[in-house]
Amino acid sequence: MNDFVFSLMLLGALSSSGTLPFWAVSNTAGIMPDRDGGLALLEARKPFDESKTFQWQAGASLAASYQSVDPLDLSGMPLRPMVDELYAGLRWQVLRIDVGMQHRDREFLGADPSLGSLSVTEGHIVESNNARTMPGYKLVLEPWAIPFTGKHLLISGVWGDYKTLDDRYVDGALVHRLRGYLTYDTRKHFYLQVGLDHYALWGGTSPLYGEMPITWDNYFRVATARHASSAGSISDQMNVIGDHGGAEQLRMGWKADKYDITFQWEKPYSDKSGMRFNNIPDGAYTLHFSLKDKDRWISDALVEFHYTMWQSGTLHERETDAEGHQINWHTLDKDKKINIFGGDNYFTNGEYKSGWTHFGRGICAPLFYTDVVSGVKKVVNNRYKALHLGVSGKLFRVAPYRLMLTLSEDYGTYHRPYVAGATSWNSGWNWWEPNTLDKGLTQFSAAFSGYVPFRFGCHSALDVVYGLYADAGEVLPKAFAGTLGIRYNFR
Repeated sequence: MNDFVFSLMLLGALSSSGTLPFWAVSNTAGIMPDRDGGLALLEARKPFDESKTFQWQAGASLAASYQSVDPLDLSGMPLRPMVDELYAGLRWQVLRIDVGMQHRDREFLGADPSLGSLSVTEGHIVESNNARTMPGYKLVLEPWAIPFTGKHLLISGVWGDYKTLDDRYVDGALVHRLRGYLTYDTRKHFYLQVGLDHYALWGGTSPLYGEMPITWDNYFRVATARHASSAGSISDQMNVIGDHGGAEQLRMGWKADKYDITFQWEKPYSDKSGMRFNNIPDGAYTLHFSLKDKDRWISDALVEFHYTMWQSGTLHERETDAEGHQINWHTLDKDKKINIFGGDNYFTNGEYKSGWTHFGRGICAPLFYTDVVSGVKKVVNNRYKALHLGVSGKLFRVAPYRLMLTLSEDYGTYHRPYVAGATSWNSGWNWWEPNTLDKGLTQFSAAFSGYVPFRFGCHSALDVVYGLYADAGEVLPKAFAGTLGIRYNFR
């Protein structure tokens, strides 16, 4: 494939409440307006040519959104010009390097990739396409067969570094990314994959600690998850440099001639207790059924269950004493029968108060809602249960569509519950026990989107793009909205 692809889209959006519903703005790379308005998106890209050994790719995407002024926030900018993507990459066999600003690959797709993923997480609970892109680089090892395994065992991974560009609590913070996967493939139908998806926020300028040194020594400490030297903050000296988090993944699939079935469990973590599996059963559980024939009325269906309530427990004690020695709490108090290193508080941090966000939106799955707390935009909902359904196909075997239905029960965080006074923090509750302490807020979000294609010869097409969206519940504003636009494609 060696096509140059050009696309121009003009889209308008109108909501009954003035605020666009959840699925109108989530997982849209942070470029959609939050309120009534419009979007202009200009894209040009040249993908890899799979027929060549040495390949290159490049792309650019420029966006401009306009939204009505929020009467409660007159300081907002109605017009927002943005660089959405700007990247170039080289590939040789299984090795690749990408430089610039680029979307994360979406998984669990439907009838057409342009409609996006059917999953809330897009296959990656740590990094969906919910927030704006960051400039940086990544070194990629694509699936590589380990010698002497009959090509049954494969490894793959990503090593990258990025820089935040938004107005955040720690200005100019850097991001280190590491992903690694081991796959067992029968080379017939079944495969099994385990993986780790890790991030670290570090460096920058803190209003509390001042300049957080960006040095090669600190970079090595961040990459190896080590504590800071004597020049670092007290917290970084006691723990590790920066804000570390991520997810552990288990995926298994069955590939048949006419369909694929995939199951995935992604378990987030924010400290050692989570990495030690103390936070089970937390995670996103995904089941995806996909037909190879994408021209059917229904070609893809996905069911997803999210549970992030436990977070390794309801208590959190110090792991070390004042001299840095490990404390064995179970020896000191034999009555402690539950985990005491809980309260993982996914995608938040005490020093990097903006947490795992960029331009005010969670980089993680969008059900981790964000809001302003003490002047800082951060994740405010990391304890929730959710059931999600995604369906895709082609109407009349011609027009691709995507249906998204999401029902969630949202609790906020252990320390800042949505319902005042309702929290199981310090209660000793275990996840397998009935919980009458917590009280959550119910939220339902729905979307039906797609496009009607009109072809003009072999190289150009005009699509009428549409979407219907609705929110009903106790967390987000009740709203019904529609989007309508045109998209011109040339290749």
